[in-house]
Amino acid sequence: MPNPNRGSCGFQSSEFEQEYDRPSKSQLKREMTALQKLGEELISQSRDRVKSVPMPEDVRDAILECQKIKDHEGRRRQLQYVGKKMRSLEEHEVAAIQKVIDSWHGTSKAETAALHLLERRREKLLADDKALTELLAQHPELDAQRLRTLIRNARKEQAENKPPKAYREIFQILKELEKSASTATPDTGSDTDDETDEE
Repeated sequence: MPNPNRGSCGFQSSEFEQEYDRPSKSQLKREMTALQKLGEELISQSRDRVKSVPMPEDVRDAILECQKIKDHEGRRRQLQYVGKKMRSLEEHEVAAIQKVIDSWHGTSKAETAALHLLERRREKLLADDKALTELLAQHPELDAQRLRTLIRNARKEQAENKPPKAYREIFQILKELEKSASTATPDTGSDTDDETDEE
């Protein structure tokens, strides 16, 4: 008597297994995609940044190798390999990598905002002579003659479509000013600025 019940119970349980199998597969696919994207994010970063991320040596090697490959098909295969390596990581290792990447995004937003501010200041210097007078009043230590020459040269570069040598030099002077100001007030975290450079 109990035998048919047992059989039917066994059938029903396998039905449930099939039913619950599907969501776990899609969940697995989402996780695999997320890990693949994490690998791609690391590949897009500089080699020094990748080397600073806490991860197993073999995973780092796969990422650094992928950065070197220029051939489209070779790179695609290496990307798949990186994805496979990423899936071999423990949960805490993935969390550590994600934490570092999140910190980069926070930093780069701050860096981008700082760079845009400096670019606006430079544009003001080129557009209006009063901006230079104001800058020299705030920073009497600056070489006024050199700045005037650079501004004049930068305007000439723009007018004649020449390489922006003086234009970039003005940016570097403004950047140095910003850096020394942030050193004077240590509560601002602008000391990361020296890693960024003007495009």
